[in-house]
Amino acid sequence: MPLFAILHARRRVLLAVLAILAGLLASVWLAGRYAERRHWSETAIEARGQLELYAQSLRILVERFRALPAILALDTEIQVLLRDASDPLARERLSQRLQRLNREAGAGVIYLLDPQGKAIAASNWQEPGNFVGGNYAFRPYFQDALREGSARYFSVGVTTGVPGYFLSRVIRDGDGHILGVLALKLVMEGLQRDWARQTGILLVTDQHGVAILASRPAWRFRYLQGLAPELRARLVDARRYAEQNLLPLEVQPLRQLDDAELLRIDGPEGRRDYLRLRQPLADEGWTLQLLREARVPGGAVRGYGLAAAGIWLALAFLFLFLGQRQKNRRLLLRRRAELEQLVEERTAALRKAQDELVQAAKMAALGQMSAALAHEINQPLTAMRMQLGSLQLLLAKNDPAAMRTCLERIDGLLTRMAALTGHLKTFARDTPGGLRERLALDTVIDHALLLLEARIRQDAVQVLRRREPQAWVEGNGIRLEQVLVNLLHNALDAMAGRARRELRIALRRNGDDWLLSVADSGGGIAAEHLARVFEPFFTTKPVGEGLGLGLAVSYGIVRESGGQLAVRNLADGAQFSLQLPAAEAPDTLQAGSQER
Repeated sequence: MPLFAILHARRRVLLAVLAILAGLLASVWLAGRYAERRHWSETAIEARGQLELYAQSLRILVERFRALPAILALDTEIQVLLRDASDPLARERLSQRLQRLNREAGAGVIYLLDPQGKAIAASNWQEPGNFVGGNYAFRPYFQDALREGSARYFSVGVTTGVPGYFLSRVIRDGDGHILGVLALKLVMEGLQRDWARQTGILLVTDQHGVAILASRPAWRFRYLQGLAPELRARLVDARRYAEQNLLPLEVQPLRQLDDAELLRIDGPEGRRDYLRLRQPLADEGWTLQLLREARVPGGAVRGYGLAAAGIWLALAFLFLFLGQRQKNRRLLLRRRAELEQLVEERTAALRKAQDELVQAAKMAALGQMSAALAHEINQPLTAMRMQLGSLQLLLAKNDPAAMRTCLERIDGLLTRMAALTGHLKTFARDTPGGLRERLALDTVIDHALLLLEARIRQDAVQVLRRREPQAWVEGNGIRLEQVLVNLLHNALDAMAGRARRELRIALRRNGDDWLLSVADSGGGIAAEHLARVFEPFFTTKPVGEGLGLGLAVSYGIVRESGGQLAVRNLADGAQFSLQLPAAEAPDTLQAGSQER
């Protein structure tokens, strides 16, 4: 092998090894990323369900008390007290009533404010740091209620220092004048304690991004987005978060995962990666956020990596195997080209030999019929000589009418001879096996009987025939006629010397095929010979009367036409059955063409 070819082969091997290694590393890396993404997807689905439960519990808690301020704003006793709040006993009675109502409802605090924002009655009137006497005119929930009729507001209580969700409703008299505001504070500490027992970190952030509720206390009142100085000033003036110290959470986005995201947060527990899911609470203007620590199980990543490596190596070796196989195949194709050419040449020679064999079989059949055909032609010739002698006498007598009759007889004899010799020429013609045409089986039978008419008459054979004008098939007419001539000739040979010579030809429909049967009264075929009658060169005739090719050639012609040729014994002789696929009649095709 030349040095250049060796170097080229080594280079190809080296490139293949490098490609396999690069693909191996890429597949392991991609499998690891897929394992991570699948882990995040499964975790996100689980966390989404958990987040829905949290949102539902928070929504139920708020909806439970949403209508209570509106109902109490219609209370007559409350409206009477607001018109004249100077009676301390009346204020105490209302505080006691609000206390009982709050105990049954389970809210945080229910209290009543006059038009100046001063609390004149509260459900916590007996508790230290109660709301009675305090002024809350600076609170947005009081101001918004006076302006819009109702308000909702989350903030830290300036009196108790306990965060809560405030629901307020303005109270008006019959003329629409403002009498005061009824407020309800929901304390959500119990809800946060329930959340603390669940997986992950749950945050409820307000519209400013400040965590107003958290399942872990250290995360509360931290903001996830920057607060502008003017916004921070307004929040301080409204004492929304009271004296709480707002601390930032440094958030660094890492990756977006469908409806979740990976974040790196520098929080109370140090810098960690989290999977975050968010769900807005539009009615309150809040956002519910769930943080899950982003820990990908190393076993899953390794497992996917090993699986990907195995698959890649299997594919690589399969590719190499297929490449080598393709190379070997090309070599085989090169070597097979000459063999295929040789096979084509031999096949063409075999086809030519088959056609010559078919033609030889036809010539053999004509040879066997030659004596009878010679006799058939000799009779009209003898009659013509007699008619010519008569014509000479009639010329002498000058009898025109008799001469015309004599000439007509001669013309009829010539027509019969022309028909017989013409069909003999057609039958003897060499026709290609691939020629196919639409044929009427009755016409094919007529032509075959015409060729054997002299033999049939000479042997005094009775022909029983059932015609079927609608029996149309496709095939080579001359070759199918040759098959029938062989079958009829064998039947006549079988009945030679028999007292009863009866030839039965029948046509009938058999499903999608036409079935042509030729039966004789020749005594049948020996049972041990039935299985071999279609073998080449097999014959039961004496030496010199046949080569045993007729039925073998006939069998091949029928199979080539898409049909079947079979034989069986009847009570008095043998029956050959020729089955061919049925074709549409020409008149049916013509009618269909006219309809179109």
